[in-house]
Amino acid sequence: MKTQIGVAAIALFALALRLFNLGRPKGFVFDEVYYVDGARDYLAYGVEVAKNAPEFIVHPPVGKWLIALGIKIFGDNEFGWRFMGALLGSIMIILIALIAQRLFRNSFLTLSASALMAMDGLALVHSRIALLDIYLTFFILLATYFFVMRWHWWTVIALGLAVATKWSGLYFLTLFAVIAIYRVFTHHTGRDLIKPTLRTFAQYAITPVAIYFASWTGWFLSSRGWARDHSASALSSFLHYHSQMLGFHTGLVEKHAYQANPWSWIVMGRPTSFYYQSPKGCGAENCAQEVLALGTPFLWWIGIIAVAVVFGFWIKSLAQKLYEPQLNIIVVGITAGYLPWFFFQERTVFSFYAIVFQPFIILAILYCAYIALIHFKNSRNTYIFIALVGAVIFLNFIYFLPIFIADVITYEAWRARMWLPSWI
Repeated sequence: MKTQIGVAAIALFALALRLFNLGRPKGFVFDEVYYVDGARDYLAYGVEVAKNAPEFIVHPPVGKWLIALGIKIFGDNEFGWRFMGALLGSIMIILIALIAQRLFRNSFLTLSASALMAMDGLALVHSRIALLDIYLTFFILLATYFFVMRWHWWTVIALGLAVATKWSGLYFLTLFAVIAIYRVFTHHTGRDLIKPTLRTFAQYAITPVAIYFASWTGWFLSSRGWARDHSASALSSFLHYHSQMLGFHTGLVEKHAYQANPWSWIVMGRPTSFYYQSPKGCGAENCAQEVLALGTPFLWWIGIIAVAVVFGFWIKSLAQKLYEPQLNIIVVGITAGYLPWFFFQERTVFSFYAIVFQPFIILAILYCAYIALIHFKNSRNTYIFIALVGAVIFLNFIYFLPIFIADVITYEAWRARMWLPSWI
């Protein structure tokens, strides 16, 4: 009960931080201009349009429908655009605690999971702006919780919603499906394979496809959807539209000031500046106000070591033919969320995409703590050392907080937080 109260307290504190001055900055931040516009269109027409003409859009509808829900509740303003992201970003803190409890069975690590999620700048920034990635990450984390609980029907519903938010959810769906199929073939033989195989196929193939198609209901019902050729079937028009979307995603090579090669993401080599202004009101001649999509540096840099350790232990477990669910779920999450981007070296990509595998970085850190506790037999000093590491991460988070939430600070204070030249 104490653990549950602790996790709830952390989540409520994180929600308050996410809601604090949520309407700041005013106006659109980064790609909000596209997604808020889409949300408005869904509320008005059920499909995205440009004035009265069909509009070509490159991401599925679910994330924009969630933005639209916030607008419906709180109005067409900055708070309304960003509210659902703040809410779901806070729920993620509870989800990762549930996953950690299931994997490690340790109340201290469960609380640590929620605390680390609450102390990450990248998660905080995503929770305070109306981009799609926070919704993608929420559904992936939700699917992960259901998967470790072996609730496969709920897993595929969450994965279907993830894919219907951004296509990169497909990587997670694929790897979760492979694991599910592997389990079927290792636990059944002969005729006993038929029923679980058909069930797994229905779960991981048919259900996500059905959810994805359902997410486009507005497009199917509207006569103004992009690529609707009324001389052909709706399905053929839909597939043609998706071929155009695929062409866009694979052919996006325009240069951008904040594009970042995937090699640099995990070290936060080139974080994306979502917003920067030089307003007045900081008590100095020169002021700065920024929203920088930067993970809390100490958290991510410790995470690099933790990921290396996890992959080392995972390779060792494979060689010894051992089944370690903690290792498997972390490796799957990082592989699905990170590895595919290395195959798009020419594409314009950004480091803020890393939010989707951020929860698995945290789980990797917790796994290292878990191994340390086992090795040192749950010694008091081990707990103290882990707590001290957490305290350092917290202080690091507080130090960078002004550039996560667009506080107006002096230019000198802002410049002091630019630890690497590539952060500017």
